Amino acid sequence: PEPPEGGWGWVVMLAAMWCNGAVFGIQNSCGVLFVSMLQLFGSSEDKQLAFKTAWVSSLSMGMVFFCSPIVSIFTDLFGCRKVAVIGAAVGLVGLLSSSFVSTIEPLYFTYGIVFACGCSFAYQPSLVILGHYFKKRLGLVNGIVTAGSSLFTVSLPFLLRVLIDSIHLFNTLRVLCVLMFVLFLAGFTYKPLVPNTKDKEGGKKGKFKLPPAKKICNFSVFKVLSYRIWAFGIPAALFGYFVPYVHLMKHVKDRFGDSVPEEVLLLCLGITSGVGRLVFGRVADYIPGAKKIYLQVASFFFIGLMSMMIPLCNVFGALVAVCLFMGLFDGCFICIMAPIAFELVGAQDVSQAIGFLLGLMSVPMTVGPPIAGLLRDKLGTYDVAFYLAGVPPLIGGAILCLIPWVHERQKLKERAKPVDGETTEKMLEKESTLVSDTTEKPVKELDSGF
Repeated sequence: PEPPEGGWGWVVMLAAMWCNGAVFGIQNSCGVLFVSMLQLFGSSEDKQLAFKTAWVSSLSMGMVFFCSPIVSIFTDLFGCRKVAVIGAAVGLVGLLSSSFVSTIEPLYFTYGIVFACGCSFAYQPSLVILGHYFKKRLGLVNGIVTAGSSLFTVSLPFLLRVLIDSIHLFNTLRVLCVLMFVLFLAGFTYKPLVPNTKDKEGGKKGKFKLPPAKKICNFSVFKVLSYRIWAFGIPAALFGYFVPYVHLMKHVKDRFGDSVPEEVLLLCLGITSGVGRLVFGRVADYIPGAKKIYLQVASFFFIGLMSMMIPLCNVFGALVAVCLFMGLFDGCFICIMAPIAFELVGAQDVSQAIGFLLGLMSVPMTVGPPIAGLLRDKLGTYDVAFYLAGVPPLIGGAILCLIPWVHERQKLKERAKPVDGETTEKMLEKESTLVSDTTEKPVKELDSGF
């Protein structure tokens, strides 16, 4: 059916906005939780404390993306509402169970896997359901929904700091369960307007029959060379991407002590990330075809440069300026992922193309922060970790520069095939007209003779 462009869709939009904010607000505020975990579980004898603690946040963010290909399949099979509700319930269980642990190791499972998997299953349907209700206004609605992430990223660190100081870490995690419970209720608003694969295959009353494996997992997107470069170039750029979110708070404490409000840095990241999504999303509309990728190249260049500048900032104000620029280009990188996917693989394959990409992104985003923590444990400072974190974005950005050239060559090859077919058809048409003309002329002469 044609999307209604409103109505119940506005309620769905608010629910999706809450989902975006709750999931990535908690994930992006992990720096505050990281410092609290170090204080709670740490001891002076443990020389690998930062390395071990960083795995909690890294696993959590990594699993959100790692599950994406699986979530896209489940969403196609069972619909947005069921997947979102079950995902939020699993996330709630994972977060609640994280508040009852006594050592750091169980958090790898409860927070890093169970909570994160629940978030992933709740998050992806919130983006899919928007296409059921909006078409002409989809860009505007997506902008509002993704702004929920920035809104929560701006406000949540300050709330977490107040809560941790007053009621400590475990009770703070229980308070965060309220966000997940609201997310559980929000999933019930995802009333589908498009039938899912289950309904298509067997009908509502019929028996559910799984579709062929080729329909479930669409690996044909990897036949597109420009998509392959994109799908492996972006993960190459992201080994250092999540390092500032995890370790920046601890770095500020090491460098400046308790004299500065380190949560202001997450505030700066969140505000300018929201601005970047709105501004660069609009700019991308004016850039034709696969050339949109140059915006991502620029964003990776500046993200890498800003990461390298973090250790050079001996004044807190300079660090604030670095975070403002980093957030701006972070928003640029995120907001144009879907438009680029549409350009590279087309609308028919875009859902699973994004799912595969997010799955590949999970590996570097998981590995990067623990490596930075290991360097901190060995060297006693984060300086080398932040310098190294800036290198992968520069390398990944260089790889992505190839995509517009490769994509244009692909398009020229595809155009050449139908053009050849058309020319042969035209030649055949000309030949047929010539034959018909030669046969008509003697007939006319005979008619005139009689």
